[in-house]
Amino acid sequence: MLELVKYIVNQFAEKPDEVEYDVKENDRGTEITVILSDSDMGKVIGRQGKIAKAMRTIVKAAGAKENKKYSVEIKEREQA
Repeated sequence: MLELVKYIVNQFAEKPDEVEYDVKENDRGTEITVILSDSDMGKVIGRQGKIAKAMRTIVKAAGAKENKKYSVEIKEREQA
């Protein structure tokens, strides 16, 4: 599922090589966290969150096919 999220994010991110992914298993399923730079946040989330919502819908549908639950969270990289 991570490969699917990476593919979608790379279509919108200006700097796809700077995107970080964190995958955590928990009791509710698998959580995929996408960590982006400030300049890519708007492009990946989309106007009114449409791209992020569509990505979550696709991941949820693909997870249902595998009988697994996935969630996608998008965060901004913290500046040092």
